[in-house]
Amino acid sequence: MSIIRHRLGDIECVRSLRARSIRLMVRSDGSLRVTYPIFASRAKAIAFVESKEAWIVATRERMEQRRTNYPTITQEDVKRLRKEARATLPSLIAELAAKYDFNYTSLRISSAHTRWGSCSGNNGISLSLFIMLLPQHLREFIILHELCHTRHHNHSKAFHTLLDSLVGGKEKALNRELKAYRIPRVVE
Repeated sequence: MSIIRHRLGDIECVRSLRARSIRLMVRSDGSLRVTYPIFASRAKAIAFVESKEAWIVATRERMEQRRTNYPTITQEDVKRLRKEARATLPSLIAELAAKYDFNYTSLRISSAHTRWGSCSGNNGISLSLFIMLLPQHLREFIILHELCHTRHHNHSKAFHTLLDSLVGGKEKALNRELKAYRIPRVVE
């Protein structure tokens, strides 16, 4: 790995044995990471980055716009949400798991800012306390999504068929509705 100073900003260059093609990522701070296979040269990777300049600029602008439009909450709000989540979510997930015959090994309530929930390989479910800011039907949708991962540890057709059947054929509509919400930034 090396960092290249470039007119587009710092570029982290990572040569990878597993990479089959050149991949570019714009990080949340605007910096760039290019991953390239061992058979490609760093010069070729940098040329690839330069060929994507318009996309990089547009992506950075979109990220900045999202950052400025993000909702914010205070540490006090986080404490209140954590308390509310601990009081509400364990019984809600237990109720939904029993209703639809799912088995999960544990529930963890976190302050994750990148996703509403996740399911581990051993069927432990983690939910962001920020789902308490969502309407009840979206909370249940997220929990059902994670419970479906206890049967399908991927986003395969079988996974989506199962989830869609549990939400009355409204999976796509609920996903669209959920995208209107953002996990807030915590301010001091």
